[in-house]
Amino acid sequence: MPYATHTVENQPSELYPYDPYALDQVLHDVVTQTAGEWGHKRCCALSRIAGSKVAAEHAARAERNEPYLETHDRFGSRIDHIELDPSWYWLLDQGHQHGIHALPWQTSQPGAHTVRASLAYLWAQLDMGVMTPLSTTLSAIGLVASQPALAERWYEQLVSDSFAHGALAGITTTEKQGGTDLWRNSTHAENVGDGTFVLTGHKWFCSYPPCDVFITLARTEAGLSCFLFESGDPGFHVQRLKRKLGTRSLPSAEIELDGVQAHLIGHSGDGLQMIMSMINLGRFECVMAAAALMRVALVQAIHHTRHRHVLGKRLCDQPLMESVLADLALESEAATTLMLHIAQTFDDKNHALARLLTALAKFWVCKRAPGQINEALECLGGNGYVEEALLARYYRDAPLNAIWEGPGNVAALDVVRCLKSDPYFGDAFMAQSRAVRGLDRTLDQAFDDIHFAISAIQSGSALPMQPRLLAERMTVAYQAALLLQLAPPHVHDNFLRTRLDAMRGSLFGHVPPGQTARQIIERAFPK
Repeated sequence: MPYATHTVENQPSELYPYDPYALDQVLHDVVTQTAGEWGHKRCCALSRIAGSKVAAEHAARAERNEPYLETHDRFGSRIDHIELDPSWYWLLDQGHQHGIHALPWQTSQPGAHTVRASLAYLWAQLDMGVMTPLSTTLSAIGLVASQPALAERWYEQLVSDSFAHGALAGITTTEKQGGTDLWRNSTHAENVGDGTFVLTGHKWFCSYPPCDVFITLARTEAGLSCFLFESGDPGFHVQRLKRKLGTRSLPSAEIELDGVQAHLIGHSGDGLQMIMSMINLGRFECVMAAAALMRVALVQAIHHTRHRHVLGKRLCDQPLMESVLADLALESEAATTLMLHIAQTFDDKNHALARLLTALAKFWVCKRAPGQINEALECLGGNGYVEEALLARYYRDAPLNAIWEGPGNVAALDVVRCLKSDPYFGDAFMAQSRAVRGLDRTLDQAFDDIHFAISAIQSGSALPMQPRLLAERMTVAYQAALLLQLAPPHVHDNFLRTRLDAMRGSLFGHVPPGQTARQIIERAFPK
């Protein structure tokens, strides 16, 4: 027909299949340097799946077909059955088989935490919801392993790489009246002897109720205490599933504990102390997921603009777009570099630095992700706003990372609490400044300002800057120092100029267009 309108042109090709590990130079370099051949092979094996069209289709289907709760069967008996799409189980099974839930417990190879974080980072680029049970299982294994009776019952199942015969562990602590103020938890624990307690209470958030066991907090006569209970207990009831902004593939619920049998972990009254290790690993998982979403959003933006033409030129070659893409690439590389650096502190058992950096990255990286993803979405124009482009899903998912395990104010105050509690936290942080002292005047000044603030905190003087601003400046300076040591000059020079310059605006797009911007984009996603 002479006026047919169905010729499709000037649209990008399909991204999948592609190799997210091979094309991520930052990730590739850290894995090979930290873990060598064994880590490289693990990432290559998962990357072939994570970048496949099949995996992308499973992720889209799991997101589209949301979980459904059936509380009772047709005869009126309580069943609390959650219907999940088969694609959800496929994603969970693949992540489980590749050790995302337990790799540091499965091997004594060097760099196990770094490799596991890298695997999680690759898989989270497909679907962030499925990462929750994998991440909480990782966090729970250490607590279970510390209790001989629980370890005998659950340890081998939790670390198993068999999804069919293994087990998953969840965490449910938040209650409606307290939120992040866990001291207000009112769930009651009654001692019935033999180390067994009976729990009665309501939990406001329980992500992935089908987990086999859960770690929770409840009150004994001695105070807030840590417990493990099994989801198959007849007193475990799912009240409703949450209707959420994002991570829609993941069933998150309110639950009732109506006489659930539980086992004490640690000593009665030491609940918060016992669960803190889980919380810190959970916060790291938020940083990992935020960095993963930033990375995949960047990849989608670069891919689209390379295949879209405007005014006779590729969209990626337009000066303003070039500036934006380069700036997004800098933000993504800084987030990934810091995330992997924190994973290395876990491998090195540098607990104080891991604790402080996790709080800082939880505050800053998780806050930067929604803005970075929004800008990447805008690179696609109207195409970015529709569900098929995937960026809409990433944008909905991103805010969760800033909220889960304590929102921004909690993280910023935790930074101050760390610095005040022990001088070692500040010393461990400032060691990074000494490693780059004299390489850049602006960065030296930034670290001097931070050192002054840390000294004021440690001496009990008035804090010279608000905690949120301090957390931001500490994180950006640390990212700049890492890039100065690890990234090529065209990356670290532009990060320093655009992040530490007081005259820079708050939007993305401040990298000057031209050869340097093109180098940054090419490094981020080689053609």
